[in-house]
Amino acid sequence: MASRPPMSAFRMPRVAAGLLDAWRAGYGAGELRRDVLAGLTVGIVAVPLAMALAIATGVPPQHGLYTAIIAGICIALTGGSRFNVSGPTAAFVVVLLPVVQLYGLGGLLVATIMAGCILVAMGLGRMGALIQFVPYPVVLGFTAGIGVVIATLQVPDFMGLPMPAGGAGRDYLARLAEIARALPGLQLPELALGLATLGVLLAWPRLKLPMPAPLVALMIATLIAWIFNNLGWGIETVSDRFSWRVGDLDGRGIPPFPPLPAWPWAFPGADGRPLQLDFGLVRALLGPAITIALLAAIESLLCAVMANGLTRTRHDPNSELIGQGIGNIVAPFFGGITATAAIARTATGIRSGAFSPIAAVVHSLVVLLAVVALAGLLGLVPMAALAALLFVVAWNMSEPRLFLRTLRSAPRGDAAILLVCFLLTVLFDMVLAVGVGVGLAAMLFIRRMAGLTHSSRVQVPPGPGGGGLPPEVAVYDVNGPLFFAAAEKAVTSLQVVDPGVRVIVLDMTDVPSMDATAVFAVHALAEEMRRQGVGIVMAGLQPRMVLKLLRAGLRRRAGELAFCRSLPQGVTRATRWAAGTGPGEPPPG
Repeated sequence: MASRPPMSAFRMPRVAAGLLDAWRAGYGAGELRRDVLAGLTVGIVAVPLAMALAIATGVPPQHGLYTAIIAGICIALTGGSRFNVSGPTAAFVVVLLPVVQLYGLGGLLVATIMAGCILVAMGLGRMGALIQFVPYPVVLGFTAGIGVVIATLQVPDFMGLPMPAGGAGRDYLARLAEIARALPGLQLPELALGLATLGVLLAWPRLKLPMPAPLVALMIATLIAWIFNNLGWGIETVSDRFSWRVGDLDGRGIPPFPPLPAWPWAFPGADGRPLQLDFGLVRALLGPAITIALLAAIESLLCAVMANGLTRTRHDPNSELIGQGIGNIVAPFFGGITATAAIARTATGIRSGAFSPIAAVVHSLVVLLAVVALAGLLGLVPMAALAALLFVVAWNMSEPRLFLRTLRSAPRGDAAILLVCFLLTVLFDMVLAVGVGVGLAAMLFIRRMAGLTHSSRVQVPPGPGGGGLPPEVAVYDVNGPLFFAAAEKAVTSLQVVDPGVRVIVLDMTDVPSMDATAVFAVHALAEEMRRQGVGIVMAGLQPRMVLKLLRAGLRRRAGELAFCRSLPQGVTRATRWAAGTGPGEPPPG
């Protein structure tokens, strides 16, 4: 009777694994104090980032803040990492901006819900090992490309350039052309403010003071913008560009309310009217939703791996996917856009002493407090300062030093994949870059593995009696996996044998796997050797591969084909066949 699989194979993935792991590690007043302090620090950093990333995505800034609040809490409490801090991230800008341009804010919220459902399904399907199948050159290439695109998108705000409504969409070269045409309209006050903000962002960390650089830089920039605007120099702020309306109330900048529940499809589409939810829209958004889900999975699992390295802990990847899915399902019902784990914010939390997901919850509460109590001040933040902040984010994301070092030190094939992914991300889109990159990496892997597979004739040392092999017996050593890219070459070389050889022994001890192409090739080899009157003895082949060959139609025949457990047994069998003694004995095993 066949044995049943263990019940653990059917066990559902854990939910809230990160929270449970932190509790098991021992949680008390000291750990809570660490989480509160870390959450305060990360929350201060997250407020301007959430605003800037929402604007870069093409939606009003409050939706980035709502994402950090709602998704940040949901993912922290249900995810699989103790340290991941989730919210809007720079990696999604190039993916979400085209969705907003085509389907509006409502379309983005619906696509986010669909992506959340896909993430939950991936977690339930135990696909948390996904990150292992995305090669490092692909990840580095598309993240560097995203950094370049984000930086380019910020140039108009940084320099105060007048840009046409709608922009050039996804066409990077057209965007560069628009920027070039707009250069005569450069606003020196905006550029000066952007450069000053950028200088503070770069210089402040070197002072090693406790206040986060983004907070200091934006406070200084906001004060300068207030002075400039009082002098009549016209620095554009968040309040100048964005307005809001909640019920009968309206205003400029950011609404001073917590995120309120609303149907995602009630938000405007690309035409400014409420979205019409139907099957056609769902079908159109399925492609973007799959892209969002895959990128969210990659980004979140990468962040969790990074957190593991900093803290020497482990995460539950399937639980993390489920948590990310839950956060992206819930957040759009409160106006939140796509969320994923943020590497920079997670690292900030760890360095600030975070112990558990409670730190991420505190971070979200800090953002909520900022929305309710400081909405008026947040509306005074200049757009040029937010562009400068995103310049720094894009620079850190692209990791230029690592990019160049990898180009110099990596094998040529990997360096080529890195460049291809980078260029495709910049000039086309990330989906194409990842697809082509993974495909090229798979082809490179197949080529390398095929190079490891070979067969060659070897000399067998004399046995205990001191006698060597008779000239009618030849021994070939077959090494490496026999699969479609390598089987034909390895097996074809075995068909060239000396005219005097009557039996060949194939030492297949070092053959770990065999696919259908290899089975067909071995079958053809056996038929060809039978026509030539040459017997084959396969030695050391694993039982599961012997079974494959038998199912494919190969049959043991004395003097023609045999399987032996080891090379010495195979040599003995072949010697007897060549001498004509004992040809009818049954093969061992």
